[in-house]
Amino acid sequence: MKILRTPDACFENLKDYPFEPHYTNIKTEDGDELRIHHIDEGPTDGPLVLCMHGQPVWSYLYRKVIPYLNKAGMRVIAPDLVGYGKSDKPAAREDYSYERQVTWMGAWLEANDFKGITFFGQDWGGLIGLRLIVNHPDRFDRVVISNTGLPHNPDVPDDIIRQVEDFRANAPTPSLMAMQKALSAMGDSGHFATQFAYWQKFCWENEDMPIGFMMSMTMEARSSLASALKFFLHDLGVHSPFPTPLARAYDAPFPDPSFKMGPRAMPSQVPSLPTSPSLQQQEKAWEFFEAFDKPFLCAFADNDPVSAGAEQEFLNHVPGTNGLPHTTIKGGGHFVQENAPDQVAGVIIDLIRSTQGD
Repeated sequence: MKILRTPDACFENLKDYPFEPHYTNIKTEDGDELRIHHIDEGPTDGPLVLCMHGQPVWSYLYRKVIPYLNKAGMRVIAPDLVGYGKSDKPAAREDYSYERQVTWMGAWLEANDFKGITFFGQDWGGLIGLRLIVNHPDRFDRVVISNTGLPHNPDVPDDIIRQVEDFRANAPTPSLMAMQKALSAMGDSGHFATQFAYWQKFCWENEDMPIGFMMSMTMEARSSLASALKFFLHDLGVHSPFPTPLARAYDAPFPDPSFKMGPRAMPSQVPSLPTSPSLQQQEKAWEFFEAFDKPFLCAFADNDPVSAGAEQEFLNHVPGTNGLPHTTIKGGGHFVQENAPDQVAGVIIDLIRSTQGD
């Protein structure tokens, strides 16, 4: 396995990211060594909160949440998934299966022997983190999820499967605007898999995926005129026009396109179709959570079309959700950690304080 490592210099002078790095080396199935980075902030004897990020971001996403949790006396662990942030980055597409990410992060969890965990996961952080809970249940005391899911889709009609597979194989690469339009319409009509295929295809077929630019346009407020200008310049080939500190931070892990295989490949691993190689593991995971009675809280945003309504499946099937004050994050967008860090932290703090000793 060819493994890339982002030079430390790429992470110098990032805004609002003063955290000391911590590294854990694990072995892959092939005997290769991977270095996984995590943040460890707060009192060592405080309640332990594991915060996991998704795609295409990294632990920088939690820089606003961590101070709230630390002030409440909590210890925060925030890892970078393999392929992201300061963690190592395998260079081949086939390295980034869902199951490998679960295995790698499980090895990291065991190596650090974290216990008594309150888990918070969003986006891929939820997909991977929920599987960690299945595989290591005694290490987790409670769960909070936001804008994520545990996809298991064994009954997608054949015509939808053919439509998605044909689109991903033969359609032109969608533009940034077309991709965003498809994602924004996910809650309105059509099948999830057909709309999500735009994101899968856009990520995979853009070798130099404009991560910092996309995160800036998604997370930062600006006038309509300024947004239009940035999109215009991007369409002309300016990869990251007038980059903000936030855009630079989300680009930092990827000094050239060869480092971006993780963010490009992972969307295609979401089990949106019954042809997914993770179908059986997802079925077993749902069987586990249908008997999970530890506190399990949903805190989804009111304005994220990607995950709209996804919390209902957990509320319907996970016993641990019963009787808890499930929360709507107001104005959080998809990345609630950036847009509503106080609300995210408040939900976690309240759950821990209300269930300690249970």
